[in-house]
Amino acid sequence: MTGRIALKVAATFLSLFFVFNYGILLVGVMARVRARVQGRIGIPIWQYYIDIVKNNAKRTSIIHGIMFYLGPIFRLAGGIGTYLFIPTIFGSYLFSNFSFAGDLLLVMYFIFFGQLGMALGAGESGHPYSAIGVARGLAQMTAFEVPFALSVIAVVIHFDTLSITGIVAAQQGGIQHWILLVNPFAAVAGIIATLGMSMGNPFSIVIAPQEIPIGPPTEFQSNLLGMLQTNRALFNAAKLILFMNLWLGGATNFLELIVKTFSLYLITVIVGQAFPRFRTEQAIKFFLTVPTIIGIAGIIYAASVR
Repeated sequence: MTGRIALKVAATFLSLFFVFNYGILLVGVMARVRARVQGRIGIPIWQYYIDIVKNNAKRTSIIHGIMFYLGPIFRLAGGIGTYLFIPTIFGSYLFSNFSFAGDLLLVMYFIFFGQLGMALGAGESGHPYSAIGVARGLAQMTAFEVPFALSVIAVVIHFDTLSITGIVAAQQGGIQHWILLVNPFAAVAGIIATLGMSMGNPFSIVIAPQEIPIGPPTEFQSNLLGMLQTNRALFNAAKLILFMNLWLGGATNFLELIVKTFSLYLITVIVGQAFPRFRTEQAIKFFLTVPTIIGIAGIIYAASVR
């Protein structure tokens, strides 16, 4: 028993190492894609490695309060916790992680745990505009949670399970079994919700990177920023793997995983380059109308075809 536990822990660390590096490469590749669309060359793909090592090697003497330091820790814990309970490769012992019955609910809690912790940390940063950023972020997060939750409910109703592994297993046998084709309403509502989760255009008003030189990248520096950058790579890849499992049938090998997750990420990049930024109230109104209606339609459809 002890040997099996040790093997499982070792396999999980190997899985974390893989998804962390894959997340960094995704961020670097997409940064180059955005730059090319804008007529620029862009940063080297490996630049994110340099930034993470450099920032984690530094220390800060700025003191704002205990929650200021716990914010990045909660953020990273949310990213790691999300990934630990998502099966990466279906049917693989090494990359099944700690998936268990009902893990979908736990993963959803972990997704928002890091964001709420980050809001508490930013609120204690001492910056006069931090409350504005927190209010924007939580308001938009609450809005895109609605269509995402509706999409997940539709998937659960359709397959009658809260196990991510069970959901992936039910979609095996060909593309015709994927939720994307079996219940396109649920998939479309979920994919639209992921645009808000990515915090990119047109839903980047939370940090407004082109106009406001403040926010977490400035307030959190040195090793605190290094933790946020580490989480960005890990959490981004973890969410893509979760979405792939929910709507695209999961992956039975690494090539399939890369193709599906890259395609999902590319959707957010294309939308971000094609549409201007929404104001906070515009984003909330959008998420509570179009994708919410589609998500409700997905639940009705799933219940009708059972």
